[in-house]
Amino acid sequence: MSIKNVRLEVMQAIEPQVKGFMDEFLIPTEKIWQPTDFLPDSQSDNFFDEVEQIREEAKELGYDFWVTLVADTITEEALPTYESWLMDVEGIDQHNGKENGWSKWVRAWTAEENRHGDVLNKYLYLSGRVNMREVEITTQHLISDGFDIGTDRDPYKNFVYTSFQELATNISHKRVGKMARQKSNGLLAKMCTIIAGDEMRHHLAYREFVKTIMGQDPDGMVQAFADMMKRKIVMPAHFLRESGGSIGTAFEHFSNCAQKLGVYTAQDYVDILKKLNSYWEIGNLRSLTEQGEKARDYLMKLPERLERIAERMKFPQTQQTFKWVEANGSL
Repeated sequence: MSIKNVRLEVMQAIEPQVKGFMDEFLIPTEKIWQPTDFLPDSQSDNFFDEVEQIREEAKELGYDFWVTLVADTITEEALPTYESWLMDVEGIDQHNGKENGWSKWVRAWTAEENRHGDVLNKYLYLSGRVNMREVEITTQHLISDGFDIGTDRDPYKNFVYTSFQELATNISHKRVGKMARQKSNGLLAKMCTIIAGDEMRHHLAYREFVKTIMGQDPDGMVQAFADMMKRKIVMPAHFLRESGGSIGTAFEHFSNCAQKLGVYTAQDYVDILKKLNSYWEIGNLRSLTEQGEKARDYLMKLPERLERIAERMKFPQTQQTFKWVEANGSL
């Protein structure tokens, strides 16, 4: 049987468990927070006073901080791309009625994630600190350019990617929130912290998907994991560009800002890999094929190798400028 057919069979075999994953890791629409829970109420007489407070608090946050927050927001706003990609994965059958567990998961996950871009976009607009038209142009480019995360339609590789990426976004939002709190911006800190909480729930879910698949097809899963790490886990906004720019140029500069601020670093990448190796018990996998054993050994040795590389990496310390934010200081 081909690899593709084996993976499709595994996806179909564990599909009945997806409802339980949804009950455990997602929150009903009526109970989960919404963007308006954190933003000024436009129907309130105090609306303009609350907006003025946001604008005043925003003045305390520096240039690199705003660049990072804008890029995080744009990444969250590109959800249409991510949903369309996942809906095309083998085993996520959106054409077989609405009762398919995997397609229901993707729609519900997208609905939760969609709130992140909504609340951050509105905050950026109210803050008065960014050029919203340039932000909107970049968002449109990112959605229209699409993305290629190196997973093709392979469910194993896609779930490795989402397990990794959801934890990466948790780290980023959590640290941005911490920086906002240090500048006495309680509202933004609270928003970023609760977004980080959503990302952690989603990470735990995708991590569990992989663990469940590992129980059915450990050899195929460990090889898919190793293949993704050989390709490197690219960020979903790796095609990021500004108006008039070429694909990917803005992402490289944003990554340098995030590294400089300590929002998301090369060491974080290594730490995430270590956590996934540990949770999926990669080192304990036995009865594998020769290729599976090679994949297991590669994954167990990789963190140490990546740490040596991270120690040697150098990042530009010069101030990068973006059309999204006027250069009026740095953090």
